[in-house]
Amino acid sequence: MVMMTQRRPALFLDRDGVLNVDRGYVSQTADFEWIEGAIECVANFKARGWFVFVVTNQSGIARGLYTEAEMQALHEHMIEELAAHGTAIDRFYHAPWHEEGEVAYYRKASIDRKPGPGMLLRAMADFPVIREQSFLIGDKQTDMEAAKAAGVGAFLFKGGRLDTFAEWSLASFEDGVRG
Repeated sequence: MVMMTQRRPALFLDRDGVLNVDRGYVSQTADFEWIEGAIECVANFKARGWFVFVVTNQSGIARGLYTEAEMQALHEHMIEELAAHGTAIDRFYHAPWHEEGEVAYYRKASIDRKPGPGMLLRAMADFPVIREQSFLIGDKQTDMEAAKAAGVGAFLFKGGRLDTFAEWSLASFEDGVRG
């Protein structure tokens, strides 16, 4: 078992479009479908001793399309399914903010909302992450910008098996390709 104080690399994963099929504002388990190879990707990196974090913009909350409680219930569903496969996410980070949100509480700019690096920086403050050995897999340019601003590598996922893409990303990263 890896001790919490031991510094180690982290894999940062966007949620919609990377871990699950992006059907637009996915907030219910009935709408949730894992991307092929997503569970295996998490399991492979956890088996290496890496931290695995989800960093997800959730503007649907600010837009009034669903609540934080509904999002948390979906994340609990993901946690349960990962546990059933003997793996886990170390922590979910989300940014419910949007400057044009319908819900006044969430209507604001935030460094947490990608392309801001806030969620990644918070994970690296909360856990003993080796920044130079860490990278993010996302499906949008804003993910790439957030990773760059946080000082970690980044790879743009355009579909296919996530575990295969993650292994290719790791090999490229170790060869000096930052994404």
